[in-house]
Amino acid sequence: MKKDISAAGKIMMEFARLTGLSPAARVPRRYLWTDAFAVCNFLELFRETKNERYSDLALSLVDQVHNTLGRHREDDRRTGWISGLDEESGKRHPTIGGLRIGKEMNERKFADPFDEALEWDRDGQYYHYLTKWMIALNRVSAATGDRTYNKWAAELAKTAHARFTYLPSPGHRKRMYWKMSIDLSRPLVPSMGHLDPLDGLITYCQIQAAAAPESSEMPDLTAEIADMTLICEGKDWSTDDPLGIGDLLCDAFKAAQMIVTADFEQADLPETILDASLPGLESYTMTDPLRFPADYRLAFRELGLSIGLSAVERLESLMKHDPKLCNSEPRLHSRIEDIMRYVPLGEDIQTFWLDPVNRKAGSWTEHREINMVMLATSLAPDGYLGI
Repeated sequence: MKKDISAAGKIMMEFARLTGLSPAARVPRRYLWTDAFAVCNFLELFRETKNERYSDLALSLVDQVHNTLGRHREDDRRTGWISGLDEESGKRHPTIGGLRIGKEMNERKFADPFDEALEWDRDGQYYHYLTKWMIALNRVSAATGDRTYNKWAAELAKTAHARFTYLPSPGHRKRMYWKMSIDLSRPLVPSMGHLDPLDGLITYCQIQAAAAPESSEMPDLTAEIADMTLICEGKDWSTDDPLGIGDLLCDAFKAAQMIVTADFEQADLPETILDASLPGLESYTMTDPLRFPADYRLAFRELGLSIGLSAVERLESLMKHDPKLCNSEPRLHSRIEDIMRYVPLGEDIQTFWLDPVNRKAGSWTEHREINMVMLATSLAPDGYLGI
């Protein structure tokens, strides 16, 4: 799939300007999902160009996110770090209370009635946004050699797991909440995100694998990994949502990477994930979704699929060249071949949203910043994928 560092760089510099990252605004517009991908993009741009401006932007963005989304909102009666720590302790552990989503509206008050439509616009904490930030911190740690960032990822994982998982009743399997309040004291949406347990399992394993064995300061995620393994057991991950399919394909590649580099025990997980991905891909493409004009399409969801198809390209290369995977199950090789047929779909998505005319559509401008970073990730995916 097409890789375009120059185009990705232009997009990310415009993103930095629009969101108050550079030049730094007094009140920057920070949004956790978007910023997690942005950090990875800046790291990849630095790796490709050696231009230190990009690495500086990645680290500045981490600081802005922690100092904005790790603290209470300006329109909240509460102040300071959402963890409740004092100022100095909060700076040393900025993720230990979780991180806000960054929605414009404040969270639903305890006595307010639930409004499903309005809940999408309200602040709080999303588990699947927290895992994306864990990935970003893990990538910063790998790029800089500073283990503090991976420690912050692990502290976030410990907190998120403790607050988002729960036991419905004795003898039952743990479940997860989809959305929690800003202070993580109560669920705002009690249903479980379809892919949240899988994202959590793989992300925890990546963080744990990157930890120095001799480090006593690094939180141990062994219990959380065991918990999430049980939650994932027997789950059907199938989805026909393009963003969800893209996430699955990325997870399959990340699991394969860990089999190669970290003695990942769940050697059958890439095949399980790809098995779940293929029916969704077939279902999604049967409707010919790319025939619609820009106003009827959601760029960030499509671009999530494009990123996932880039991950499959890298998985195919890994399978061909790494001794631990070359002789793996023939069914896994066959499944990768099946999914590789869809790579041109990812290229078509890229081409469509690179067209400036299509980026004038309301569907683009309404979600401009998340669309921008996802397009940049699609053009330069290796920072997010952890190459």
